[in-house]
Amino acid sequence: MGTLRDLQYALQEKIEELRQRDALIDELELELDQKDELIQKLQNELDKYRSVIRPATQQAQQQTSSTLQGEHRTKRQAISAEPTAFDIQDLSHVTLPFYPKSPQSKDLIKEAILDNDFMKNLELSQIQEIVDCMYPVEYGKDSCIIKEGDVGSLVYVMEGMVSCTQTENVFPGTDLFLSSGEVFEKEVKYHLDMITD
Repeated sequence: MGTLRDLQYALQEKIEELRQRDALIDELELELDQKDELIQKLQNELDKYRSVIRPATQQAQQQTSSTLQGEHRTKRQAISAEPTAFDIQDLSHVTLPFYPKSPQSKDLIKEAILDNDFMKNLELSQIQEIVDCMYPVEYGKDSCIIKEGDVGSLVYVMEGMVSCTQTENVFPGTDLFLSSGEVFEKEVKYHLDMITD
């Protein structure tokens, strides 16, 4: 049997081992939390891209299966809420204007479209065309971008911050402010005024 001093020394060693293990556990838990956050972020990104790619993949599979079966299917004409005054064949000769933009702007626009409930189900090629065709417009501070009651025929992706008002009342709360990368569309029920340049 050891002396009291030997026992105290052994106890101190065990306490130090426990402290080191606790520190290691804390580090590993922190690393695990960071990896969980990364997994969640990547899962969200994957869900966004799946929602875009799934319709395109299904369409390709349908085309392949109909080709394999030897059936030649013609597309059915859709019913539109508004009558068109031109022949749909005329659209095949239309070239859309493309506007150059930085990779960061392209990513911002694409992310905004994929975050929008109405636009995220477009085919990837359609999203790419929208990104390519969007053009920049700059507004200064306190400029009115669009007024309440205006017909909403445009889609905006913001870089900067705007305030939303309805019948001259500024809405309290940050959820009624739009910040960078948010899409707004449809008929406008609010005034949108620039907060930042």
